[in-house]
Amino acid sequence: MARAAADDRPQIRGVGISHPDRVIYPELKLTKLDLARYYEAMAELMLPHVADRPLTLVRCPDGVDGTGGSGCFYMKHSKLWAPPALRRVRIREKTKVGEYLVADSAAALVSLVQMGILEVHTWNSTCADLERPNRVVLDIDPGESVRWPAVIAAARLIRDLLRGLDLVSFVKTTGGRGLHVVVPLAPRADWTECLEFAKAIALALVRRDPRAFTVDFSKERRSGKLLIDYLRNNRTNTSVAAYSTRANPAATVSVPLEWRELSASREPGRYTIATIANRVARRGTDPWREYWTTKQDLPRAAVTALNRM
Repeated sequence: MARAAADDRPQIRGVGISHPDRVIYPELKLTKLDLARYYEAMAELMLPHVADRPLTLVRCPDGVDGTGGSGCFYMKHSKLWAPPALRRVRIREKTKVGEYLVADSAAALVSLVQMGILEVHTWNSTCADLERPNRVVLDIDPGESVRWPAVIAAARLIRDLLRGLDLVSFVKTTGGRGLHVVVPLAPRADWTECLEFAKAIALALVRRDPRAFTVDFSKERRSGKLLIDYLRNNRTNTSVAAYSTRANPAATVSVPLEWRELSASREPGRYTIATIANRVARRGTDPWREYWTTKQDLPRAAVTALNRM
């Protein structure tokens, strides 16, 4: 009987989707099957951002509103059953060895949906070179009263600081109210060097305008300010992957942009599961196409130079 039920499941990239009619995003009436089809459609664009990277995941077994009582929760280590398309890697941590899932194929992305995953977050390094990140991520996280134009201005300011250090950067929405500025690297600097560099950028912004920027995570002290979260560059810390959905009622998506696309009239909430396919079809090209061929090193004197600003 169980085998017959499994055989009746819709197959997406060879992955059987159980409970395909379960509503995952009630506001948009999107089902589990809709979500699986979304990840299948986005796989070609998304996989370069996630393949061979350890994942931290947000699991919502009953959908975004948790009507079944399970809610949503972060899943760092994989202790659950997972479809065979997902790879497992064991990574030495401070006090133990953790087991992480890795998604290297379209079937693996669909498998995450089958597990009830709504958010995909990735390390800054790959399994092939765990101790040397190949990117730095600067997360601009606005306080409640900070408006979208201020977020854009902050991202452009970070871009200009990086340009002054001869570093090229790229920008994407987070699927929330913020932006990520991403610096691709050749994997030569270690975690400590990358974290020190990201912290130096953040502190340079705070010194420039302490009324606008902060590195303080306290909600009270960051009210009305832009948090520059440099801790995304700590070993085992993660940031949401490009084209990942978010566990919010609007079904927003983290979307790579060209710098010229940043506009006060284009708020990040416009990028959702329901709209992203049209954007991809309309553009026809990857907005980060140059990212994949950009190999750069952190300048040796960068932290010193930033600390003098």
